[in-house]
Amino acid sequence: MGDLHNLSVKALAALLQSKEVSAVEVATRFLARMGGNPHHAFLDIDSEATLTQARASDAKLANGTAGPLEGVPIAHKDVFVTRDFATTAGSKILSGYRSPFDATVVERLRNAGMVTLGKLNCDEFAMGSSNENSAYGDVSNPWDATRIPGGSSGGSAAAVAARLTPAATGTDTGGSIRQPASFCGITGIKPTYGRASRYGMIAYASSLDQAGPMARSAEDCALLLSAMCGPDLDRDSTSLDVPVENFSAKLGENLKGLRIGVPKEFFNEGLATDVRTAIDAALKNLEIQGAKLVPITLPRTELAIPVYYIIAPAEASSNLSRFDGVKFGHRTKDYTDLVSMYKKSRAEGFGEEVKRRIMTGAYVLSHGYYDAYYLQAQKIRRMIADDFQRAFAECDVIAGPVAPTVAWKLGNNASDPLADYLADIFTLPASLAGLPCMSVPVGMGESNMPVGMQLIGNYLQEAKLLNVAHQFQLNTDFHNDKPEGVE
Repeated sequence: MGDLHNLSVKALAALLQSKEVSAVEVATRFLARMGGNPHHAFLDIDSEATLTQARASDAKLANGTAGPLEGVPIAHKDVFVTRDFATTAGSKILSGYRSPFDATVVERLRNAGMVTLGKLNCDEFAMGSSNENSAYGDVSNPWDATRIPGGSSGGSAAAVAARLTPAATGTDTGGSIRQPASFCGITGIKPTYGRASRYGMIAYASSLDQAGPMARSAEDCALLLSAMCGPDLDRDSTSLDVPVENFSAKLGENLKGLRIGVPKEFFNEGLATDVRTAIDAALKNLEIQGAKLVPITLPRTELAIPVYYIIAPAEASSNLSRFDGVKFGHRTKDYTDLVSMYKKSRAEGFGEEVKRRIMTGAYVLSHGYYDAYYLQAQKIRRMIADDFQRAFAECDVIAGPVAPTVAWKLGNNASDPLADYLADIFTLPASLAGLPCMSVPVGMGESNMPVGMQLIGNYLQEAKLLNVAHQFQLNTDFHNDKPEGVE
C-alpha cells in the first residue's frame, strides 16, 4: 500500500469499500505527506480532527452504512466554513475564526463519507489569479517552486498536484478553479451557477461565485460533483431547483459527431505559441476520436475583463462590509470610538488587493457612476451570455485555452495588478454567463510547465463536458503526470 497517495478517488473508494485498507490508514498516509506543509498549500491542519473523522468512516464501513466515498480524503479551500478547522478566507481579518457550522458543500461531501485533511491556502477572499494575495504567504507551484500555482484556488491545485490530497474543493468566480488547475496540471470543473450551494461559502461576488471539485481526472471530478451538488433552497436563494445528477453515468459515450466550437477570439496573437501548440494537439486528438471542429465567434470576449472588474468588485464592496471587527475576526487594539474601530480594523485586516477591489466597487456603485459603469456592465454581461447561446446553436461544446501563458514566476506581476487581470481573458466570459466549464491537462509548455484546455458547455451540461474530458484522458496520460521530485 506504499502508493496510496498516487491512487485516484475512484481507486481509493474501491479499496476502502472492499476493506483492503482502512480509512485511518489512508488518512495517516496523507497526513504524513503533509508534514512540513509542502508548497505552503495548507492553512490549517488538525491531525486529530482528521483521524476522528477517519475512525467514524471505518465504523460505517464495518457496519454497512458507508457512503459512496467513505474514507476518501479531501481538503477544502479556506473560503468554505468548517466546524473542525479554522476558516480565514486567506485574510488577517478572519484570523483564527472557527465556524459553528459546516458549509453545505463540506457537509454533503462528509455525508458521502469523505474525510477532511485540512484547509487550503488561497488568495484573500478568493481575489487573485496567482495565490500571492494570501495574508499567510504565497503558495508555490509543485512543478516549479519559483512559479505561481494560479489563483485563487492555488492551494487546492498545488495540493492535488503534489499528491498531498487526492481531491480538493475550489471556488470559481472568474476562473479560480480552471486557471490553477491548468497551471498545476490537474482537472477542475466549475458547474453551472447555482448547481452547488453557496451556503457557508464566504462570498466574494455573489452572482458569480460557484463551488467545484479539483482532482487528477474527469472521472474523479464526476464522482465529487455528484456528491456536492443539488438544491439547497432553504439556505441559498440562488441554488437551482434541479435534482442532482449521477455525473459518472455518461462517461462511456464516444465523441463521434460531437461538434466542438473553436472561438477565433481565443486564438489571437496574445496566445503564447507553446500553449497554442498543446491546445491544437488536444483538439486534433478529439477530432481523431470522431468530434468535428467548428469555427465560432464570441465577439465580446475582450469586453469580459472590464465588465467583470466592475461587477465583481461592486458585489465585493457590499459583501465585505460585514467584516468590521464587531462580532468576529480581527479587531484593532487602538481605537477611540465605533467609527475609528471600523476603520482601523478594516485597514489592518484587509490586504492591498482586497482594499483595491472594495474601493473600485464602492466607486462604481456611487451616485452618479452607477448608471455609467455598473448598469452598463450588466447590460454587456447579458450580451456576452447571448453570444454563447448563438455559438451553442452551432456546436455542442466550446474548447480553447484556459490562460494565454503557462504559470509565471512568483512576484512577476507584483507591481502590476492589471497584468493578473488580463490573464483572465479566456475564463471570464463563461463565468459572466454562468456556464459550466472546466480545465483538462493537455501537455507541457515552456520550461516544462503544464497547459490546460478549457471546455465550456451550455447550462446544466456538466455531464457532457466531463465525458469529453474523460474520453480525452482515456487516450492520453497527461492527467497522470506528476511534478519532478513528487514521489
